[in-house]
Amino acid sequence: MKKNVCVITVLLLFVSSTIFVGCQTQVETPVEDLQTLRLTLPFMPNVQFAPIYVAIEKGYFKDAGFDVQIEYGNENDAVALVGAGDQYFTVASGEQVLLARAQGLPVIYVLGWYQKFPVGVASLAEENIIDPDNLRGKNVGIPGLFGASYIGFRALLAKNGMTEDDVTLLSIGFNQVEALVTGQVQAGVIYLPNEPVVLRAQGYEVNTIGISDYIDLVANGLVTNEMAIRDNPEMVQAIVEAFLNGIRDTIEDPQEAYDTSKNFVENLADADSDVQFKVLETSIELYKSSRLGFSEPSGWINMQEILLDMALLEEPVDLDQAFTNQFIP
Repeated sequence: MKKNVCVITVLLLFVSSTIFVGCQTQVETPVEDLQTLRLTLPFMPNVQFAPIYVAIEKGYFKDAGFDVQIEYGNENDAVALVGAGDQYFTVASGEQVLLARAQGLPVIYVLGWYQKFPVGVASLAEENIIDPDNLRGKNVGIPGLFGASYIGFRALLAKNGMTEDDVTLLSIGFNQVEALVTGQVQAGVIYLPNEPVVLRAQGYEVNTIGISDYIDLVANGLVTNEMAIRDNPEMVQAIVEAFLNGIRDTIEDPQEAYDTSKNFVENLADADSDVQFKVLETSIELYKSSRLGFSEPSGWINMQEILLDMALLEEPVDLDQAFTNQFIP
C-alpha cells in the first residue's frame, strides 16, 4: 500500500449482523483458553487497518476462540512465512499470492478486503489530465518499478493501448505530494485514499484516475495456506467471519472505527483528524460491494495476464488454487 510522509497513511455487501453472530451466544472465552494467532499487516500501524482494530476491540476474534496478535512487516516476507507454514494468516495483495504460488508456496487468498484496487493516478487540475490518454508524453512519478503501484499502472496503460514508452516514468519514492506541487512531475501514481486527500486538504484541486475504473485487479485481502484449510477449516472460517464483522462495522460506523483506531495507532489522536478521517472514509468506499469479502475471478484473470505480460510470471498458475470464496457467507 502507498504511504506518504505528510500523513499517517491509510494501506466490503452490507450484511445483517445475524449472518455472523446472531445465532451465536456471545460468551467471553477465558484468556487461557484462547489460541494465539499472528496476523501480519503490511507497513506500520495506521487508520488503514481500522476493520482489524475493530474486530479485535469488539472481541470478534476472541469470541471465536482466538487471540489475534498483530505484527507489521514486509508483505513479501509475511507471505513467505505463511507459505512455509510458520504462521497461518497475513494481509497481502493478489499479485503477491500469484508470485508466491509460482515459487511453490501453497498460499491461498480467502477474503477480498478491498473490493476496488486502491491505486490510481493523481494530477493537479491545471494539468487537465482526466483520462489515461491524457498521460501521453507526460512525466509520471511512481514510488518505484515494483509492487502494486507499478503493476497497477502497467495494467492501466495496457488496458488503454499504451506502454511505458508513451510516458516518462520517474521513480520518486513515496514523495508524490511534494513532486506534484513542486512541478517535478505532471502526474503521480498514488494510493487513492491518501495523496489526493492530502492534496485537497492543502487547498489544491486534484484530478484522479482510478485503475479500478478501467480494469478489475485483486487488491489486499486475507491470505492463509493450504495446510490450514485442509487441517483446520473451522479456524479459517472463524477468522474470516470475525474479519468480515470488523469490515462491516467499520462501514456502518466510520466514526467509531476511527476512534477505535486511536487505541492501536500511535499519535493518531494528535494527527489532523479531518484528513485522517477522510482517509478512512475514502478507504471504506473501496471495501464495499454487493457481496462483502467476495473475490471476483475476473480480477485474478486480469492480474495473471499483466504479470505474464511483465514477465514477472514465466507461466500461468492454477487460479482455482490461488483463491477461494468457500468461507464467504
